Amino acid sequence: MISRLAILAIAALAALGGPVLAQVADLRSHSEFRVCADPAAVPMSAQDGSGFENRLAELFGEKLGLPVTYAWFPQGTGFIRKTLRAGLCDVVIGYAQGDEMVLNTNHYYTSAYGIVTRKDSPLADVDMLEDAALKGQPIGVVAGTPPATNLARAGLAKDMRGWDLFVDRRTENPVGDMLSQVKSGELAAAVLWGPLAGPLVKQDPDLQFTPLVKETTGPKMFYRITMGVRLGEDAWKRELNSLIRRNQDEIDAILRDAGVPILDDYGKALKQ
Repeated sequence: MISRLAILAIAALAALGGPVLAQVADLRSHSEFRVCADPAAVPMSAQDGSGFENRLAELFGEKLGLPVTYAWFPQGTGFIRKTLRAGLCDVVIGYAQGDEMVLNTNHYYTSAYGIVTRKDSPLADVDMLEDAALKGQPIGVVAGTPPATNLARAGLAKDMRGWDLFVDRRTENPVGDMLSQVKSGELAAAVLWGPLAGPLVKQDPDLQFTPLVKETTGPKMFYRITMGVRLGEDAWKRELNSLIRRNQDEIDAILRDAGVPILDDYGKALKQ
């Protein structure tokens, strides 16, 4: 007999225009590890397999004994609806904890927004957005993200240079553009999500990334990252939770090798 939870999940899918099937769990493939991913979200996911989320997908596929396949779609409006809910794939490798569009696994890492500067910049020691040294300096930030709010609260609205939040990264590269401008000196700093900026900064000897772990006001700067599955697929979630728990050291090694800043669960310091 179908459970009450499954009935509620199907009803939710129907209300959101998703597929309505007799049993939600039937959508999951048992012959492939099917991943929903953005083809150009470098350094996270990439169609050429170079992203750190691609490496995590390969790790999980290996542990499950399944080949990894992808449903590619630009991450933004319609991503979940046209991939996961359409039944084209079964897991989103990186998804912020608490989003109601998916069923979250346990988190497998915590990271934070941070400030990118040149290593030889007068701002190299800045580790809070309230630092007076930032005043009057051009600062890059993605519009609509938590640090944009904190910068405005710190009286730096006139100093912000904004980039769009949702873009097709096959044709636009806001993070790369900001880092290039920091390197050239056109921007004094950029405030970016760690898993995006960290790996790119690691490749550039002139730049540094400082996690914002000391903020005391405004939106939080750190987030726990999970894997996302379809609503109602509790057994699949539990299986992934078990894989995360048993392979955490290997997961951490992949993230660290990529240059992702990993924090403790409370977002207070780098994970030891």
